[in-house]
Amino acid sequence: MKTTFTKVFGILALSAAFFTSCSSDDNGTPEVPSSTFVANPLDFKGTISDGEVILDASAVYKLTGKIQVNSGATLTIPAGTKIEGLGGTTAYIAIAQGGKLNVNGTAANPVIMTSGLATKAAGDWGGLVICGKAPINRVTGGTTSAQSEVADLTYGGTMADDNSGSITYLIIEYAGAAFNSEKEFNGISLFGVGSGTVFQNVQSIHGADDGFEFFGGTVNTSNLISIGNEDDQFDWTEGWNGTNTNWYARLDFGKGNRGIEADNFEFGFSNTPIANPSITNISLVGPGATADATNFAENSAIKLRRGTKAIFTNVYISAWKVGVDVEHDETLAFVGTALKVTNVTFMDVPAKSKGKNTAGGTVDVTAGITEGTSTGAGAGAGVPTWASQWALGF
Repeated sequence: MKTTFTKVFGILALSAAFFTSCSSDDNGTPEVPSSTFVANPLDFKGTISDGEVILDASAVYKLTGKIQVNSGATLTIPAGTKIEGLGGTTAYIAIAQGGKLNVNGTAANPVIMTSGLATKAAGDWGGLVICGKAPINRVTGGTTSAQSEVADLTYGGTMADDNSGSITYLIIEYAGAAFNSEKEFNGISLFGVGSGTVFQNVQSIHGADDGFEFFGGTVNTSNLISIGNEDDQFDWTEGWNGTNTNWYARLDFGKGNRGIEADNFEFGFSNTPIANPSITNISLVGPGATADATNFAENSAIKLRRGTKAIFTNVYISAWKVGVDVEHDETLAFVGTALKVTNVTFMDVPAKSKGKNTAGGTVDVTAGITEGTSTGAGAGAGVPTWASQWALGF
């Protein structure tokens, strides 16, 4: 049995650390040693550099600064734990390459990371950042890694199956604090995260930037919900490749941009590996086809550009001005082969598709779109059964 460090201080903390460092499970296998880091629920911040820290689900953790989990260390968060972010851009959780995050929520008791302010608003705290060792395409000339735009950590590499932990039944609210207009947190930022990482049943709600953003990597996902985030609900770039099922997105709270914004790489449309995810069972619910352009600048369900590939299957698109919007020659070259949206239902979408080449000319992209009768994530625009018990944004 691993010791939980939360309200343990002084001699008790030292005694617990000594005891657990020698502990074994029932089969005699040595367990992960406890960390020298002591988590204070009233002032939760610092760097975890060794062993495993297990939080206490009965405590509410006030995230007053950065929590960083370094290589060789693990942060484990039990079901029902609540973490409240304070301090804008200074309050976030970051997993460095080689570190691990285990979020062990359940449908009945998800882990919640939210604002700690009395009046909650988008951007009250940073968000969750995970940096792995899987391939990215933003670097050339033999270099395989880069620095993350937030948290300033190295990410990327050659380990497609890299493992950054297991994240299940997690809800993130009111994240997305901004340094400036060009540098801001997402609800969840996945930088070069590998396929060895478990990422399922995760919700990002009412953030100031994107709900989920994938910066390269190979992580696979299932049962993701993104509601009311003030930029894009889902975003990918830098060559992300992953297999995904059951995505649900809805614009809400009076602001937003797109359901999905998808790039290969902004400064190298043909850089490899080329972004090429597959997404099966997806619902994208917009703000209405005539929503105010000031608050909903793009009002498009899916924006595919800058050389990305993607395969969408069983898609439900509702209440957007534009359904599928494809841009740039490199992206258009994949339409109908490596860029397809199949079995898609459009509801209240005046322009089902739009294409524009690099020179600005109009291009027909209907060869990549096959209409059908789809329930998307499971219930069209409604609540999917897999989300009904644990998600908050409905």
